[in-house]
Amino acid sequence: MTETTRTIRIGTRGSPLALAQAHETRNRLLAAHPQLRDDQIEIVAISTKGDRVLDRPLSELGGKGLFTEEIENGLKAGSLDIAVHSMKDMPTIIHEGLGISCLLPREDVRDAFICHKAASIETLAPGMLVGTASLRRQAQILRLRPDLRVATFRGNVQSRLRKLEEGQADATLLAMAGLRRLGLEHVAAGPIDNLLPAIAQGAIGVEARLDDAEMAQLLLAINDQATQHCVNAERALLAALDGSCRTPIAGLATLANGRIRLRGEILTPDGREYHYAEREGPVSDAAAMGYDAGAELKRRGGPTFFAI
Repeated sequence: MTETTRTIRIGTRGSPLALAQAHETRNRLLAAHPQLRDDQIEIVAISTKGDRVLDRPLSELGGKGLFTEEIENGLKAGSLDIAVHSMKDMPTIIHEGLGISCLLPREDVRDAFICHKAASIETLAPGMLVGTASLRRQAQILRLRPDLRVATFRGNVQSRLRKLEEGQADATLLAMAGLRRLGLEHVAAGPIDNLLPAIAQGAIGVEARLDDAEMAQLLLAINDQATQHCVNAERALLAALDGSCRTPIAGLATLANGRIRLRGEILTPDGREYHYAEREGPVSDAAAMGYDAGAELKRRGGPTFFAI
């Protein structure tokens, strides 16, 4: 890569986790491109509607774009050069002229169980309250333990941990990836192995303008192809389902020996109805398998499932 004199402005949400992800992206770019100086990469924190409005569930506010719209507007306007996102927050349809140019190596995909009263979901006493902002987690908890109660529990990682300390809930679930990136994995009683995560959980995506060839070359050097294949499969499943924050959807693709194994599920919010699909095949078929699995789940759920 020839030397560049441009300043690279990285757009991100302003939460501690989002900033940690932006700094990881910055550090990887600097390590991959010795010609870049520290002062050539600037991190720009942007307040999004999803961060500002915390008194209502995401499903009532309009879905995943609440965490990306203001940042993407900066990209389109040219005030930002790239944007760093948690891929589980990204809508399936990305604004025209923009694209995910790079995915960083994926972190732990599992959810973490956080509680001072029990070691696992299975050992919570009947009637205990689990707080979570995720409709997917609420549905999975109720499917596993219909005798528990769930409540909306929004805010960044630190604020949700504080709410738990204040006794606003008996337990909560957070992404292991986020805890690890913040150096907070010690707060978890342990990872949860028997629940499928959110689509693209643990993956960081870097978005850029499609016509910025120089930026595309810089980002190519830090792209993790294995993560890209798996996230492509999962997001294709989501796209087939027209997934939003109103439907509990989970999915995970894993890659081994050039083959993708994809598992996906949909649930009703109360956890009572559940459908599962699985695919396995060559990595070249990742997106096609994802879409096919999503189409199967959509058929099995039927039109009334997604109207709930």
